[in-house]
Amino acid sequence: MKMRRIYQLAFTAAFISMTAIVASPVLADPDCAGPNRWPAAMTFTQLKNAGILTNDQVDFSRTSSAQIASQKIGRDLYRQVFKVTYVLKSGERVQAIAVSDASREECSMSDVTVYRIVDPRPR
Repeated sequence: MKMRRIYQLAFTAAFISMTAIVASPVLADPDCAGPNRWPAAMTFTQLKNAGILTNDQVDFSRTSSAQIASQKIGRDLYRQVFKVTYVLKSGERVQAIAVSDASREECSMSDVTVYRIVDPRPR
């Protein structure tokens, strides 16, 4: 009976340890989403350099960046995909997909590739 109780405690301790490791933020994908993070900032820079946006047009308080995909591509290296939305002061939205590589320590492990989302419907 005593030996069975020791096994139960050992199993419980192992289960709790494994659960803590799996839930640990250290093992999670890098968190690079957000309007002030690397992908959103570099997306704005590329759209600005292309003449699509200017600082005066954008209501930065309404900018959003959401991670839509992440894939581990190396040891502590992830390819991440974000949907970035800039709301202009006129109310119009400019959206883009941003793809970049990140590690747990650094969101800027690569340049950001930007794909502008354009509404195909005629205006």
